[in-house]
Amino acid sequence: MRGWILEESPGDYRWGEVPTPVPGPGEVRIEVRASALNHIDLWLTRGMPKPRSFPHVSGSDVAGVIDMVGPGVGDWQPGDEVVMEAGITSHQAILTRGIDSIVDPGTHLLGEHRWGGHADYVVVPAWHPVRKPKHLSWVECAAYPVCHVTAWRMLRKGRVQAGTKVLVVGGGGGVAVASLLIAKYLGAEVYATSRDEAKRTRAKELGAVEAFDSAGPYPVKVEVVVDSVGAATWEPAVRALDNGGRYVTCGATGGVEVPLLLPRLFFKQQELIGVTTGSHLEFVQVTDHVARGLPVIVDEVFPFDAYPDALTKLAKCEQVGKLVLEH
Repeated sequence: MRGWILEESPGDYRWGEVPTPVPGPGEVRIEVRASALNHIDLWLTRGMPKPRSFPHVSGSDVAGVIDMVGPGVGDWQPGDEVVMEAGITSHQAILTRGIDSIVDPGTHLLGEHRWGGHADYVVVPAWHPVRKPKHLSWVECAAYPVCHVTAWRMLRKGRVQAGTKVLVVGGGGGVAVASLLIAKYLGAEVYATSRDEAKRTRAKELGAVEAFDSAGPYPVKVEVVVDSVGAATWEPAVRALDNGGRYVTCGATGGVEVPLLLPRLFFKQQELIGVTTGSHLEFVQVTDHVARGLPVIVDEVFPFDAYPDALTKLAKCEQVGKLVLEH
């Protein structure tokens, strides 16, 4: 099969042929129709982290058609249209841990720890895909799993509901845009930040009450901060968090080390919460809401062979929403 292959890390992806995977017991093979980019695609080229083996195929967001099922699979048939989630856990973890199955120590990420979707085919456990919402395009289906499910879990852990004041840090990235959309969908009062004026304008078009320059200060007190940036915006974001507030972080694209003053945290009765991506049950919940009208924002669609161009745009943080490859 064709795919974008990483043969060393640090290193660059190359377009080439790799063996087409065959599903084993309890697995299905998906013929990929669209896949979306995430920062993990960039980090793998920098050796942070390194794939477990080479050659490696990245791609954590996948939508396509099941074309082969492995032994023991009875729920899927060739021709079924599906969307795949990024966080892969055992079936037992889903049954025993439920909505928190993602914290199981055996969890691994599609496209990081195993071959992902930036190829013609991908093999995954049969209990992870869900049926494609009929009214969505393949591009839209590839655009929501990582960002929307991560944002959904962040907002759930932050206990966001109608009327909650939420600050979304970093207004153009996939998780930030999804957080804004979902918080608005839930009835929250949403504020956003960006260093780019055009992105601040776009955030307001998507429902933010106001959008502030990322440099701060942010002239608002909020109950929840949703942050995928990290060090670059930590100080003004923390200062915007009200007493009893929840600071939920899922990424550190703007730096990994922050000055955490413990008295600020405990005297103000604040919570610091970490999230990676969401669980299978949260993926099912998000898919249901997307099918019923929760928006999905695609910034640009690239042909499959233009993956390097899409990576360049992602590295420059020029997007508002998701960058998607159409296979």
